[in-house]
Amino acid sequence: MSGAGGVGSRRAALLVAAVLGAALVVVLVVVPPWTLLPEPPGGPAPAEPSSVLPPDVLEQAESFAAALRPASLISLVLGLAVSAVLGLTRLGARLVRAVAAPLGGGRAAQVLLGTAAVVVVGRLATLPVSAYAEVVRHRYGLSTRGWGLWLRDVAVSTAISAVVTALALGGFLWLVRRAPRTWWAWAAAVAAGLVVAGSFVHPVVIEPAFNRFEPLPAGELRTRLLDLAEENGTPVQDVLVSDASRRTTALNAYVSGFGSTRRVVLYDTTLERLPDDAVASIVAHELGHVVHRDVLTGTLVGALGAASAVALSGWLLSWTPLLRRAGVQSPADPAVVPLVLLLLSVGGLLSTPVQNLVSRQVEARADLRALELTGDAGAFTAMQRELAATNLSDPDPPAAWQWFFGSHPTGAQRIAFAEDWQRLEDAG
Repeated sequence: MSGAGGVGSRRAALLVAAVLGAALVVVLVVVPPWTLLPEPPGGPAPAEPSSVLPPDVLEQAESFAAALRPASLISLVLGLAVSAVLGLTRLGARLVRAVAAPLGGGRAAQVLLGTAAVVVVGRLATLPVSAYAEVVRHRYGLSTRGWGLWLRDVAVSTAISAVVTALALGGFLWLVRRAPRTWWAWAAAVAAGLVVAGSFVHPVVIEPAFNRFEPLPAGELRTRLLDLAEENGTPVQDVLVSDASRRTTALNAYVSGFGSTRRVVLYDTTLERLPDDAVASIVAHELGHVVHRDVLTGTLVGALGAASAVALSGWLLSWTPLLRRAGVQSPADPAVVPLVLLLLSVGGLLSTPVQNLVSRQVEARADLRALELTGDAGAFTAMQRELAATNLSDPDPPAAWQWFFGSHPTGAQRIAFAEDWQRLEDAG
């Protein structure tokens, strides 16, 4: 890409990235619920960690978090460092060309095998830290996986990531060759489409790769959950039980899919540990996400973010000094794969605190829907306490950690919210 046309295309890519980014900001400001409850009489309830867990369990949860947080940070930094070394030096380009050489070194082999190699190298670099984190989860009784199953899960997730990423980057580089000046526009549209498609494919393709699902047997609880979904205005096709106990003792439930694929999924551990009222409360929370179209909104946000990121890459990948540092000649060079993956990693890291800020508000709105749907703040509070105790969730993490990594309100904040809701109900 050179000359006036190349400069114009580069500017256009930056302009489109800015417009899409501005649209994303508007969605993030307008859509999430920034105020959920009026201030109750006497002021809001304090978020006290002691309201969530008894002292002995609180100490254990804090100890577990203290053991796991360093591993999470080391894994994050190590993964980013490996990505930077491969993306900002000639080492990444050499790796892409080397792994394709036995098959003739063609473009397709470089893209597919090179992408897989970069993904696998990154995963291997963080594997010891992941193993340590698994040891910690075993030590605190949160993991029930044997090492064989753990390795199987690592292999399957890495393979899925490598294949999906390789195919996506293969299409990306094909567009770069076919439309050297406008590829970023076409790629942005494709990226947005892939995000949307992924939301539909995940529950029917990815989830079954890790768990088995069986329908919840007919009975009072199944009827109650199906009735909750109907009352919520979001009927589901089935209520399934996941064999989560093969891997963890943690409790969870979720609603996945759209239309004919929408179903409630309960961890088998949840059924074993929680009474029916608490199960209904956690499912009501998940149904709150459905009625507020949080998955669709998240998909829209993801599509805008992906399109904006690809348009921005159209600007960055036409910057000659950056390409020279990575040891590639142009954005069409298959050896650009490590650099593209680095840009994706940096973009994901920078967007994390914004995503989690929005996520916390969305989760709080789903909590409100659960309270409204069940009318039972007591069951909601009991459910939060049991979740925190079983999952060893720190009810009061460091503020900086919660700001950056916290996708949900803390346990103390959620219980205080339920208390505020009940006080407003009583006052009304």
